Amino acid sequence: MHTSPKTIHVLAFANVQVLDVTGPLQVFASANDLAASQGLPLPYAASVIAAPGGAVMSSAGLALVAEPLPTQASDTLIVAGGWGVYTAAEDQPLVTWVREQAAVSRRVASVCTGAFLLAASGWLDGRRVVTHWTRCEQLARQHPLLKVEPNPIFINDGPVWTSAGVTAGIDLALALVEEDLGRAMALEVARQLVVFLKRPGGQSQFSVTLALQNDGQRFDDLHAWIAENLSMDLGIPTLALQAGMSERSFVRHYRADTGQTPARAIELIRVETARRLLSDTGVAIKRIAVQCGFGSEETLRRSFFRVMGVTPQAYRERFSAER
Repeated sequence: MHTSPKTIHVLAFANVQVLDVTGPLQVFASANDLAASQGLPLPYAASVIAAPGGAVMSSAGLALVAEPLPTQASDTLIVAGGWGVYTAAEDQPLVTWVREQAAVSRRVASVCTGAFLLAASGWLDGRRVVTHWTRCEQLARQHPLLKVEPNPIFINDGPVWTSAGVTAGIDLALALVEEDLGRAMALEVARQLVVFLKRPGGQSQFSVTLALQNDGQRFDDLHAWIAENLSMDLGIPTLALQAGMSERSFVRHYRADTGQTPARAIELIRVETARRLLSDTGVAIKRIAVQCGFGSEETLRRSFFRVMGVTPQAYRERFSAER
């Protein structure tokens, strides 16, 4: 039975980030190409839209040709990000249109700072959301009804999807394709785009050590040392000695500077290293547990599940480059 293609509208504006628009569009275009090669109906009808339409200049200096804002419902409305989003979020007719269009769309998404425009419409109130890691605090401050999470690549909360910065829009679009057409098609699209691993939404959008950095860089050398010595006993006495501080002072300053307890930071660094070994190597999980300082495979499994939401074995099966 023939089914009509799903309408994907990607909302752009002056000074939009070009990859926020073209990344997701290419995912849907590649899904169409694969469907056509198999003699199947095209699953998507994707287009760039803007007010009032016509040429839209991106922040990269590349002009995009956009259609006017549609009057019909979108299957999926995607709001792109970029430096121009803050001006767009103050354009009340555009904000009203986003609010009304979101209400009649099957699902709504934002890429990177596009969350600011979607938040201005009120459509993100009460939902878990993410944006580029450098803008999470600003988003939470400006829109206190949002549940902003700084780490994930993307978040799906009901019919609303939000993604982290720039290339995370590709991850989000692949997740939408998986929801529509199944995992096999999403993985084939990823292969066509030479995206070697289809990253899970819960994967952090930046490294743990980057997340723990601060303006004073007080503990950057310590984090580098930790990453090189994960198999050691990394208790407070060892860490304080390495940092050249008393134990009490170390604990107080570490939490104030990084927002994490030392124990939690160690766990996150160990899990991140384990995740990399699981996806990039064929090293046995028991050996990974020892290398990363977990001691036992069971301890690794518990920590890994607590941080990533899946077991090490399941993660390797889904995201390993070795298979």
